[in-house]
Amino acid sequence: MKDVIRTTALPAVLGGAVVAVAFLALGPVKERTTTTIERAAASAAIANPTSGLTAHEIYQRAAPGVVYVRSESVQTTNNPFDLFPQRQRSVGTGSGFVIDQTGRILTNYHVIAGAQRVTVQFEGNKSATARVIGRDQSDDLALLKVDPSGLPLHALPLGSSKTVQVGDPTLAIGNPFGLDRTLTSGIVSALQRQITAPNGFAIDNVIQTDAAINPGNSGGPLLDGNGRVIGINSQIATATANAGTATDSGGSVGIGFAVPIDTAKKVLPQLEKTGTVKQAWMGILGGTTPSGVVLQSVRSNGPAARAGLHGRDVVTALDGQKITTMEGVIASVGSKKPGDKVTVTYLRGGKSHTTTLTLGTRPDNLSAAR
Repeated sequence: MKDVIRTTALPAVLGGAVVAVAFLALGPVKERTTTTIERAAASAAIANPTSGLTAHEIYQRAAPGVVYVRSESVQTTNNPFDLFPQRQRSVGTGSGFVIDQTGRILTNYHVIAGAQRVTVQFEGNKSATARVIGRDQSDDLALLKVDPSGLPLHALPLGSSKTVQVGDPTLAIGNPFGLDRTLTSGIVSALQRQITAPNGFAIDNVIQTDAAINPGNSGGPLLDGNGRVIGINSQIATATANAGTATDSGGSVGIGFAVPIDTAKKVLPQLEKTGTVKQAWMGILGGTTPSGVVLQSVRSNGPAARAGLHGRDVVTALDGQKITTMEGVIASVGSKKPGDKVTVTYLRGGKSHTTTLTLGTRPDNLSAAR
C-alpha cells in the first residue's frame, strides 16, 4: 500500500545536507511484537484544569477503546519466466477506535485500502473479523463493523473539533510500529491545515499536533484533555537528510495531522447507509491571486464549464461571500451537497459577472477530475 502521500524539498542547507519534508500516511506497517509504552505528558497536558484528569487517567479510560487493525491482501503477479501466476500476500497494521456498542469502528481508509480481510484486536487479545461497511477516500476515513457478541467493546466519547484551540492539550493512542496501545501527548500546534487524501484531493480543517505519532498510529484517536476524540490521526511530516530513501526513518518530528472528528461525524450516516460518500464538486483547478481565485483550468463539461466559467476567470465570491483563496473555495464547496446550486461572482476582462452553478459529484480521484 502506498505510504508516501506527498514529498516536498525545502530550499535550505543545514550542516551541508539538504533537508526535505515528507508527508507520510501513518500506516499500515509490518507486524511486530506488541508492548505498551506510556510517555510522560508534556507540562501543558499533565492535567486538564477543567476536568482535572491526568494523562494517565485519560489513558486508563480511553485505551480499552483503541483497537489494533490488521489488513490482509493477496495480489496475483505474472512472471514471463513462470508457467503459473504468483500469489503475493501482504499484511499491514494500523489503529482504530470503537464508536458505539453495536461494533462500529473508525479508522483511516489507507489502513484498509485493497484489503480482502480485516481483523480487529481488542483489549485482552480478543480478535474478530471486521466488515468494511464504508470507505471515504476523500477524507481518508473507513467505517468497520464487528459482531459485538462476547467482545469487550469500549466506545470512546466523540468531542467536537470546532471548539479546539491552539495550545489545547492533546493525547494520541495507537499502535506505532506495532507497539500496542502506545500513549503520547502534546498540544494542538495549529488549526485549519490541509493534507492530501489518498485520492489526491485536499482534506480541510485538519488539526496539527506535536504529540508524537508514527507509522501505525493511522486511524487511532487524537484526544482532548477531557478524553474526548477530536481527530483521527492520519499523516505526519518527517524531516531527514535522506527523505524518501531507504535510510529515511519515517519517524515523527513533532508535526502530525489528524482528520477532524466533525468531518467523520458528517460522513458517518452516508458511510453506513451507502458504503461511500458523495462529495460536491465544481470541476476547477485554481490559484490564489490578490483579486480572488484565478481558474487555472476548467473541467470540460464539468459543473463550472456548464455554468459558463472559463480558464483565467477570477472567482471573487460564492453565494455572496467573498472568496480570497482556493482553500476558501474548497471549504465552501465542501459544506454543500451534489446538486446544490451556488451563485458564483467572477471577473472576466476586468468586468464582474454572476452565474448560477449546479454542483456535481466529485470523481473518485484527482486525476479523473483534471
